[in-house]
Amino acid sequence: MPPPPTILIACGDLIIANLASLMLQKKGYGIAGSVTNGEDALVKTAGLVPDLVVMDVSLAGPMDAIDTGHYIYQIFHIPVIFIAANTDEEKLARIKIAQPYGVVFRPFTQVQIATSADIALYVHTDRISSLGPLPLGDSRRMMDLNDEAVIILDKRGRVLLFNTFASWMLDLPLSKTFLRHWRDVMMFTSDATGEEVSDPVTGATRNMAGAIYDASISLVTTTSKRRKVTLAVRPIGDNRERLIGSMMSIKENKKTYL
Repeated sequence: MPPPPTILIACGDLIIANLASLMLQKKGYGIAGSVTNGEDALVKTAGLVPDLVVMDVSLAGPMDAIDTGHYIYQIFHIPVIFIAANTDEEKLARIKIAQPYGVVFRPFTQVQIATSADIALYVHTDRISSLGPLPLGDSRRMMDLNDEAVIILDKRGRVLLFNTFASWMLDLPLSKTFLRHWRDVMMFTSDATGEEVSDPVTGATRNMAGAIYDASISLVTTTSKRRKVTLAVRPIGDNRERLIGSMMSIKENKKTYL
């Protein structure tokens, strides 16, 4: 017998989060976890790969629920349903950006939230084949890589997510870099001239084509550590082939600091 579908709850109100979790568990769903902000929602989605995310539109933090839901759906191809109040008019006007699979209004019943989850998962089974390949491939594997730093940026070049190896390579946790422009977090210099290389991210996203920089460059961190690296950058498009961000892949070519 296959395991039950798992659901990630993203909600800053612990009472609502616990109520939704309890109701869904009573209907046979597994709860993958619970988070209170957009940053953690992205990290947990990447590491746990739930079947569904239930997200409150009032999610706290620098990234709101609508943008968080948009990235979860486009990057991980995981359906999202929102919990909202009738008074959340401004956010409800924007909610279509995230292409949600449903909206449940507070106060909700067990039948309402469980039925919304059932429908979302059923519809997603038919829709997922039209979304194309996953931009990150197996995100759980990506998060666990121990020889490659993977950094996901939004289309403005701000950091959305990176794996544990990237945190080690940059000497910074994600909490210190979330939604900061990548150039505030690191820089790349030419080994031949010592000068900063031209912006590799803008070049890749402008042309909607990947770019590779070989072993003639070095990564310099905000703590002045320098490593010879190979850098690859490629754009990430949504299900309509519109740019939503980019992925940086950094591999170290020398195990000692320069």
